[in-house]
Amino acid sequence: MVEWTAGARERWIWRGGGMEPLRVESVPAPVNYGCLPGTLNPADGAEVDAVWLGPPQAVGHVVEAPPLGLLHLRDGDHKVVFAAPNAEQNDSGRQALLAWFPAERGARWLDAAAAWAWLEDLTPGR
Repeated sequence: MVEWTAGARERWIWRGGGMEPLRVESVPAPVNYGCLPGTLNPADGAEVDAVWLGPPQAVGHVVEAPPLGLLHLRDGDHKVVFAAPNAEQNDSGRQALLAWFPAERGARWLDAAAAWAWLEDLTPGR
């Protein structure tokens, strides 16, 4: 679910089954940013964060695709990354995503298998 459109400063949040305005950021998002409704990341107690590389997507747009990778962060607030089929856009989007996080967060790129494994570990009852 897209909550923040690439290139926009206006940020929304998925709450209670709908989108609500959250705030206006000082800088625009370098990628489409959102969440995976119905999931829970124990690192922050909120839904798992998701990123969509590629062209801007409208707030509220639901992206259905297999993960491309995982943005792994030291604090455990990882981001599952999805992408458009254009490999060139994905490379530039990946670099923009990594550059968006300060060095102290230790952002690093992991592959799709790591994204799937992390998501499976979050599944209740495991």
